[in-house]
Amino acid sequence: MKHIFSVTQINSYIHRIFESDYALKKIYLKGEVSNCKYHSSGHIYFTLKDEKSALRCVMFSSDRYKGLMFHLEDGQLIEACGNISVYEQTGTYQMYVRKIELSGAGELYIRYEQLKQELAQKGYFDFERKKPLPPYPEKIGIVTALTGAAIEDIKSIAKRRNPSVQLYLYPSKVQGGGAAAQIARGIRYFDTAGVDIIIIGRGGGSIEDLWAFNEIEVADAIYYADTPIISGTGHEIDMTIADYCADVRAATPSAACELAIPDMTSFYTRMHNYQEVLGTLLQQKLMLMYGKTALLERQLEAQRPDKKLMSHQLIYERLEGRLQQAMRDKYQSRQQQFTRYVDRLSALSPTSRLRGGYVFAQTKEGNPLTSAGQIEKENPFFITFSDGQAEVMPVSVKKNKK
Repeated sequence: MKHIFSVTQINSYIHRIFESDYALKKIYLKGEVSNCKYHSSGHIYFTLKDEKSALRCVMFSSDRYKGLMFHLEDGQLIEACGNISVYEQTGTYQMYVRKIELSGAGELYIRYEQLKQELAQKGYFDFERKKPLPPYPEKIGIVTALTGAAIEDIKSIAKRRNPSVQLYLYPSKVQGGGAAAQIARGIRYFDTAGVDIIIIGRGGGSIEDLWAFNEIEVADAIYYADTPIISGTGHEIDMTIADYCADVRAATPSAACELAIPDMTSFYTRMHNYQEVLGTLLQQKLMLMYGKTALLERQLEAQRPDKKLMSHQLIYERLEGRLQQAMRDKYQSRQQQFTRYVDRLSALSPTSRLRGGYVFAQTKEGNPLTSAGQIEKENPFFITFSDGQAEVMPVSVKKNKK
């Protein structure tokens, strides 16, 4: 008769097998981290894999704080220590990790992270303290190895971008014992030598090769320098401490050179384009000003005193002619009117009537005689003719009957 087991029984049986295998109670595994997740409980869940296989892992919060000295991330190559057992509820086996170290350069990474955190707290990486690069440097100091691709690339790029820039090299070891001290001395030397920019760097390499740029001596030299510094250590993925401290970070020494030295060919092209645009704008401005000047000249010409005087003089002459003509016309009109009045007055004048045979009588005293009753016999009086006067002695006086 067959015996049928439950899933729980099988999972429990397999769990006892794992627990009884002393080789799995404390085992060291090396692999690459993937699917790393930090749970709110503090546990870390991740997968450890190599070229052919993968193993699920968990690190409980109780083990994490004493067995993990860095931040676990995907892609890291680590050495994990723990035991392998079965999780009965799901029937899966996994590694219960108690300690994790970075493989190979693990100690260096820990020192790197510790120094980075320390310097960050001191303000070495603060953006506010970073100095801008001068737009057109004339002197550039370079701290790198005397021979190698880095300095040759910098020379080639500088010659192509701006041959007039002067390059000064401070030969320094860039890896191994004493390299950090030499790099720091080179930075301090150029900081007092009057260069416009300092470039430090080397070609790429492992963390061990680049370790000189992770030393506190180099960080201090960069932090206290007054000259702008570009760090190009040729390590694209992980930045060095020097990269964080520097005013500008470049991926390679060649890139650092391109950041430091403007491309004068493109600069001259831009200047030529600006010149053409400026020339066009200037020509348009001049034409506008010429038009305004011509208008102002015409306005000024119209406002010239001699022009105004001539215009007023013409107006005066026309008015004077009109006034004289009006005066002549008025004079003639008045003269004709006067003549008419004179003729009318003359017609009414007594002397005018005397020419018709009438005379004018008056006493010796000059009083007019208007009645025969005023004449006394033998009392002389005068009569006036149109052409003279005569004294008359009346012999008799005869009055008309009424």
